[in-house]
Amino acid sequence: MNIQIRQAIKEDLPQILNLYAKVLDKGEVLSLEQAETLFLKMATYPNYKVYVAEAESTIIGTFALLIMDNLAHIGTPSAVVEDVVVADNYQGKGVGKTMMIFAMEKCKEAGCYKLVLSSNLKRSEAHAFYENLAFEKHGFSFRVNL
Repeated sequence: MNIQIRQAIKEDLPQILNLYAKVLDKGEVLSLEQAETLFLKMATYPNYKVYVAEAESTIIGTFALLIMDNLAHIGTPSAVVEDVVVADNYQGKGVGKTMMIFAMEKCKEAGCYKLVLSSNLKRSEAHAFYENLAFEKHGFSFRVNL
């Protein structure tokens, strides 16, 4: 299977929202109009991109990547990957691995010293997946619901 990773465009949003609906937020997603408005806003953020994995003219995965400049760490940037989703029927076929390798390469090109992500404590299969890609458990992740 030939998997291509590319930056998402507005026309990809229906397929991206469909992927999100199957995995994230208990199936609740933005309306297409809301997503288009937010997507255009996100496009104004420097170094914040949504990517899609495509095979056979179908979007089979997606993720967001934010590369951040830092005043600390001697000005070395860092990055966060979010909203990683692979279509159910493509899981275990190298799509997630291809997406994460792509993200790591983008971060290396930008001179990042680290790429971080968070994963729900209950997602042990996802944890094993990330560990197989050389991600390490590091510190604690905290959040506050606002």
